[in-house]
Amino acid sequence: MRRLRPKGLSGTDLALWHAYTAEITPLFGRQRPAAPEAPPPPPVPPAEPILVKPAPAKPAGRPPIPEIRVGEAPSGLDRKRWTALRRGDMRAERTLDLHGRRVQEAHAALRAFIHDAAADGIRTVTVVTGKGPQPEGGILRRELPHWLNAPDLRPLVLGAAHPHPTNAGAVNLLLRRVHRAKGW
Repeated sequence: MRRLRPKGLSGTDLALWHAYTAEITPLFGRQRPAAPEAPPPPPVPPAEPILVKPAPAKPAGRPPIPEIRVGEAPSGLDRKRWTALRRGDMRAERTLDLHGRRVQEAHAALRAFIHDAAADGIRTVTVVTGKGPQPEGGILRRELPHWLNAPDLRPLVLGAAHPHPTNAGAVNLLLRRVHRAKGW
């Protein structure tokens, strides 16, 4: 069974119509409908106090380490050393070839390789990812910068560059010096 709508305008519709026709002069013999009585505004609940959470204190000590970008000079590296790394003049002490590995295997191998090299005091390593299908490159090549910026690897790597502008399938990494406490 259909419910019939009441005839005429509701209070809300009448208020809207009155606001719409406020600037209009009615035709001869017509009058604007009377303005509805404004319903009392609903009671406003008292506002709860807004608690402002203080910003966490910055940890004292070292500033955050900037992100590694392959081919961009990192801060804290002198121009001569960066140029040598970028040109491939710095001979790699170790090389890791990731050809033919699945992504998870390659990631695990890279992490272990960099941790071992840093622990052994190695400064320069080369990681071969391969160029992959052109123009965007292979998955290992695309993922390498993300892996190098992982929280466990980022503090170990100082800079990354392709050894030659035309060789995008290999990356030379300059590792940070590991300072060991004496007497332990």
